[in-house]
Amino acid sequence: MPSPTHAGASVEERVLDLVAELVGELRGGVDGGAVDVKRGDSLERDLGISSLERVELLIRLERTFGVRLGDDAMMEAETPADLAAAIALGSTAPATTGSASGGANRSASEAAGATMAAASLPAGAPAHARSVVEALAWHVERTPDRVHIHLREDDGNEVPLTYGWLWDEAQAVAGGLTARGLGRGDRVALMLRTERAFFPTFIGTLMAGCVPVPLYPPFRADRIEEYASRQVTILRNAGARLLVAFPEVQRVAGLLRQQAPSLEAVVGTDGIAGEARRPAPMTPDDPALLQYTSGSTGDPKGVLLTNGNLLANIRGIIARLGFQADDVGVSWLPLYHDMGLIGAWLGTLYTGAPLVLMSPLAFLARPVRWLQALSTHRGTVSPAPNFAYDLCVSRISDDELKGLDLRSVRTLLNGSEAVSPDTLRRFTERFAPYGLDPTALLPVYGLAECSVGLATPTVGTPFRIDQIDRERYQSSGEAAATDDAHALEFVSCGRALAGHDLAVVDEANDPVPERRRGRIRFRGPSATQGYFRNPEATSALIGSDGWLETGDLGYIADGDLFITGRAKDLIIKAGRNLAPPEAEELASAVDGIRTGCVAAFGVRDEARGTEQFVIVAETRVTNAQARTALRRAVNRAITGGMGVAPDRIVLAPPGSVLKTSSGKIRRSATRDAWLSGQIDRGRAHPVTQWIRLGAAAAGAMATRQAARAWHLLYTGYAYTLVFTTAIPAWGLLRFWPRVGQSDRLVGRWTRLVLALGRCPIDVVMPESGPIGPPVVFVANHASFLDPPLMMAVLPVGVRFAAKAKLARYPMVGLAIRKGGHIHLHKTDQAQRIEEVAAIRGPLDAGEALFVFPEGTFDRAPRLLPFRLGAFRAAVDAGCPIVPVAIRGTRYIWPADTLLLRPGRVTVTFGEPIHPRGTDWSEIVRLRNEARAFISTHCGEP
Repeated sequence: MPSPTHAGASVEERVLDLVAELVGELRGGVDGGAVDVKRGDSLERDLGISSLERVELLIRLERTFGVRLGDDAMMEAETPADLAAAIALGSTAPATTGSASGGANRSASEAAGATMAAASLPAGAPAHARSVVEALAWHVERTPDRVHIHLREDDGNEVPLTYGWLWDEAQAVAGGLTARGLGRGDRVALMLRTERAFFPTFIGTLMAGCVPVPLYPPFRADRIEEYASRQVTILRNAGARLLVAFPEVQRVAGLLRQQAPSLEAVVGTDGIAGEARRPAPMTPDDPALLQYTSGSTGDPKGVLLTNGNLLANIRGIIARLGFQADDVGVSWLPLYHDMGLIGAWLGTLYTGAPLVLMSPLAFLARPVRWLQALSTHRGTVSPAPNFAYDLCVSRISDDELKGLDLRSVRTLLNGSEAVSPDTLRRFTERFAPYGLDPTALLPVYGLAECSVGLATPTVGTPFRIDQIDRERYQSSGEAAATDDAHALEFVSCGRALAGHDLAVVDEANDPVPERRRGRIRFRGPSATQGYFRNPEATSALIGSDGWLETGDLGYIADGDLFITGRAKDLIIKAGRNLAPPEAEELASAVDGIRTGCVAAFGVRDEARGTEQFVIVAETRVTNAQARTALRRAVNRAITGGMGVAPDRIVLAPPGSVLKTSSGKIRRSATRDAWLSGQIDRGRAHPVTQWIRLGAAAAGAMATRQAARAWHLLYTGYAYTLVFTTAIPAWGLLRFWPRVGQSDRLVGRWTRLVLALGRCPIDVVMPESGPIGPPVVFVANHASFLDPPLMMAVLPVGVRFAAKAKLARYPMVGLAIRKGGHIHLHKTDQAQRIEEVAAIRGPLDAGEALFVFPEGTFDRAPRLLPFRLGAFRAAVDAGCPIVPVAIRGTRYIWPADTLLLRPGRVTVTFGEPIHPRGTDWSEIVRLRNEARAFISTHCGEP
């Protein structure tokens, strides 16, 4: 008899298609396309196919292949390959192939299967990877010794880092995080430089199922207080449990820990590794990065990106720009910034192209190092913001350029900040003699909310500069082309990546005609689902129609997008709309003003009904007469260039103009500092800042200790309350003659305990009126409080379908045992399938049923996948589903702790959802609609 592998080859492909079809239905189409299923995926752990779903899969397999599969095949099969083997052999016993997940240690047969599946793909393209870790695994399986990164260290030496090295080191990090109790969904903050430890720490965090949160390290002693304040804001919002920091900043990190309640420890990169651990299962929907915006217009906001978001963006950029494994990337961009992290590192990791990487400080100290790396390594692709190109023009001498050869350079991406037409012209003119192709410069547009990239021009075409009538644009928003000497100039950023959409709209969100200014919006698979723990900002970001706001203004001409400035930064002066970047560039060009250290903004002038046009420009000039002349020079430059004179020109000492971690001007923050009189006062001495930071940390520690003491006192009170009331309640329950009243008794006891414990309960019922049996109630599960809470608030008597171990609890367990409720077992597949029929029994008898479809709850606040048993029972019995959203119990009694705290509980009942049919799609529909309601009202991600 032929082996299962050979006999079942074509069968296996059909099995994979059927499994993928079912998984797509289970996920409700959230992946935005076909589901990629591998032969070695675990049916339950990787694909979410549990007991009831296995029954549906069995029906489809038997119908498709015309075979009869025994129960053992469905119970024991672990992977699609097992099912294919059983079908191919016509046997009821599956072949044993194992259930290895997509990692470097998969079996030889799995690796061979993956290679065959990818035979039609270009080299270096893990096109079927579902996560960043799987993309890395793809390369490790094929070329573990291939150099992934050439890292320039502080001593100037380059260290080659291979794919295999990265995989092994990341597995050790994953093991260390798991040993510390971190797991799925936990956030791990990374305060690391451009150093070799960054890469395995980032990947290892993903392997452990955690979410990396890159932070930028402190780099200026005179701004340490401002730095600490912003990082505390991020750590608090992220709820990070662990902070990984390099040794030189652990003192700062220690102070941050005292002010971030969720932070359990600060560790160095040398103390995080543990025993190697294989990657946790990941899907495209799992979070892969919590990227905080640079905060140019306010506090940083956490952009939560999934594996699907990152891979969609990387694939879109690669397809547009034609990147391949034989490219060579060069970057000095910081790894805490999206352009450096995703655009440079993860992009080259995906394609298999080697990345030549140096630190930002190495570039800033000597900008020529960037160009030399391109020349030495025959670099083809490199990203950088506009100021980097300016530095290369102004800060590199001709002597430093001897021997420079830029003929290999194919694409230089200019993005992350406003692109200057003059910079493009001057850079190409300066470096054309060294072999630079002028078409290599590519102005691009993107934002963290779209992972990193959104629009690019076509590779190999000259950059396009649009000249428009200044007066008409500033007064009416019309971008009319002109050849006037005083025209406004804007640079084309091309068109949206494949699969993404761009729109320029008016205040009513209606598209505006070409060459008309409006707000820029977008949508696509790279787009975030929102800001982490910031519903107000998320509502402002994502419209009801699903389009996302970029916060930028611009127009479209001949299909190309032109960015003209930030909407919040627009200055309205005498009916004209002025763009701050132009004023800042004009002022920066004045001798004596620090280049790139100018902020232009508007301040409302209520008396005149317009705005004052204010310029804050940094200078080292201190002589009073020279400063007067400098103000006049700035005034002449701006008036001559823009036709509008500034109302105020403020000459400030170095460091006064506030910037983000990526170097963008924080105009709003600089305006606030000027209005509060902080600009001219300068900054406190670093020692003073350290003293204030220490005092703030000490105060935070005292506050935390006081809060803990309060929690201990409250917990003692709560347990005393529980035990003193439980004794008589248990006695009544134990000897209560009427069995059907046990739930009601526990419910009343629960209400009494919560009321005395200052935990009020709000119950919101549906507008349609009373809910009567037969009916199935389904609710989210967030805390051990949920079962007794449900006994307290359900409007009718129900039969609970609860996990078996709940029946062993003292009070609730006794009620479950006496009430004849259904015990659900979670370990045996055969028992699970029997339970599907068991939970329908009460419905057939005209009773009501209650189920937690998640089955359990995690430490991290989130909704787990819903099992389908309750929904199948409702469809079979023809009775409605009533979704119930529980909010607040996790706050009162979180997982993994005995400490309690008072809080409000809200239980929201939804309208009954009636089945409209009896097929599988109806089960899935009920699940999706119930989950959507619960997700909206439970307050958890």
